[in-house]
Amino acid sequence: MVNFVLVPGAWLGAWAWDEVGELLRAEGHEVYPVTLTGLAERHQPDSAQTSQARHVTDIVDVAGRLPEVVVVGHSYSGIPAGQAAAAIGDRLRHVVYVDSNIPLDGQSFADGWSPEGRAWLAGQLAESGGFWPPLTAEDYAGQDLTAVQIATILERSTPHPGRALIEPAELTRPIAELPSTYVKCLMDGPTPSAVVQEHLTSPHWTLAELDTGHWPMFSRPAELAEVLLSVAKN
Repeated sequence: MVNFVLVPGAWLGAWAWDEVGELLRAEGHEVYPVTLTGLAERHQPDSAQTSQARHVTDIVDVAGRLPEVVVVGHSYSGIPAGQAAAAIGDRLRHVVYVDSNIPLDGQSFADGWSPEGRAWLAGQLAESGGFWPPLTAEDYAGQDLTAVQIATILERSTPHPGRALIEPAELTRPIAELPSTYVKCLMDGPTPSAVVQEHLTSPHWTLAELDTGHWPMFSRPAELAEVLLSVAKN
């Protein structure tokens, strides 16, 4: 039995892991889905100033003193999840990055974007009071999601704290040293980013692929759960 700490990506809350969590519990594991500060039921008008460091603390707090911890981060949350995993120490069993960014010491979520992309994000934050607005229905097209799933995501998404996107990561140890699996969702691009590919050269890292879009906890929960269960068996 392992303890899964499941962290959703931008705009989402712990609810995003409901189906995957049920599948993991059915196999005898404990599951701790996380709602990061400033999102979902923890969203407040002043949440735009929630720091990325606060999100790291959220994850570490949920992990508590649990043994045999598997930390799972999706999309944006790979950045705080990787930092939290590095801070857990010997209680860490594995890290799983689900089609996510990964933390680089001294770099933020937005630092890997093009100058045009960073300028676009800055405009989004300025226009929305420091928040990154949720995606639209069109953004979810071609990602293996049903109309009902898209409608649910749109209804339950909340603006993402902008500060968390531009604050640099601080690593207590290199994440290449941590036992890790990177899950690449092929409909969101056939290969991981260059920085992820570099980390995959580490003997501690492995690659898993899912033939689905960027949100596999909705589109392919059973397949994603199988990947996580395989990690628990190692």
